[in-house]
Amino acid sequence: MINTGKLAGYTLFITGASRGIGKSIGLKAARDGANVVIAAKTADPHPKLPGTIYTAAKEIEDAGGKCLPCIVDVREESTVQTAVDEAVKTFGGIDILINNASAINLTGTQSTSMKKYDLMNQINARGTFLCSKLCLPHLLKSKENGKNPHIMNISPPLSLKPIWFKNHTAYSIAKYGMSLCVLGMAAEFEDKGISVNALWPKTAIITAAMEMLGGKDVSSQCRKPEIMADAAYAILQKDISYTGKFAIDDEVLAKEGITDFDQYAVDPGKPLILDFFLENSDTEFENQLQERAKAAQGGTNEVQAVFDAMQKAMSPSLVAKVNGIFNFKLSAGDSTESWIVDLKNGSGSITSGEGQADCVMGMTPDDFVAMFQGKLNSTTAFMQGKIKIDGNMMLAMKLEQLMKDMHKSKL
Repeated sequence: MINTGKLAGYTLFITGASRGIGKSIGLKAARDGANVVIAAKTADPHPKLPGTIYTAAKEIEDAGGKCLPCIVDVREESTVQTAVDEAVKTFGGIDILINNASAINLTGTQSTSMKKYDLMNQINARGTFLCSKLCLPHLLKSKENGKNPHIMNISPPLSLKPIWFKNHTAYSIAKYGMSLCVLGMAAEFEDKGISVNALWPKTAIITAAMEMLGGKDVSSQCRKPEIMADAAYAILQKDISYTGKFAIDDEVLAKEGITDFDQYAVDPGKPLILDFFLENSDTEFENQLQERAKAAQGGTNEVQAVFDAMQKAMSPSLVAKVNGIFNFKLSAGDSTESWIVDLKNGSGSITSGEGQADCVMGMTPDDFVAMFQGKLNSTTAFMQGKIKIDGNMMLAMKLEQLMKDMHKSKL
């Protein structure tokens, strides 16, 4: 999307902007000559994550904007207030707030520690509320000065369907907390001229969080953060009549006349992963599973070979490393076979039949074999609806990596 220059002289306060979507939004605004405040924690290089507030600041300034990097933990009111005060001192005010900082942990109720629960809710829901509260006095002044102030939360459309809660209630509560801020604040500040909206991607975006969930191999089925930046840019130019919306990135851009979405793909032509919080019901999953089951031919021997390989690899050290019980439900046609893989007790065991499990994984036999061979990523397949995972998703990812390692050792 071509820059129009309409954000020239505007000051954006963006949380979590040292990398990913937040940084991309900052870069897009910088090309208009905007001022960008990077409010993030990463001041020193992270061993696993790219970028710091200072490297991002240089990129923003090289793109044509002015930048103020601030060390901010959105859980700490004092650091947010200091950054807000410094932004106002440096640039004369704040016109746009982007609540982008977020934490994710996709685990079920019994597997979610209260430390993880508190982290997600303090960063996602509380952090969004806090940053909005402290920036609002300056957004109100921005309106008085004739500008077009906005709050934008990177959060999903609200839905009370159980599918979005049942396997990761804590995360959903935290993320929907950001969306509830949109619902309430849009109504609260509409008559004061402040637009409040949410923006969410239609497909997976390749970010550090996505690589953590799906591995680096998942990138070919993702779009680049620039699609979110372009969509945000389009929304931030709209007046107060556009408020209280839960916008989807490519739908926003389609209305702006964008037709070439391959420009945003990491690997154009590859199938894309539908994002996590967008509609893909249990019924749709069952239909997809049945379609894939029709193509499953003669997979029984291969499935048995996988379980044989897993049995040979079992040991007390492997059990200590995984510490989980898995129930594989392998469906082909009208029949479903159930297997229990116990990597939590003794030296481990594999039995056919039903039983208690920390993680239940439903798929076709072909997909089960493909996962063992490293040809199918469980997180990617889960998001696409090819695999159904109930319970501890982190355990599923851990087992998948072990299965890949076992397969490699056979080669």
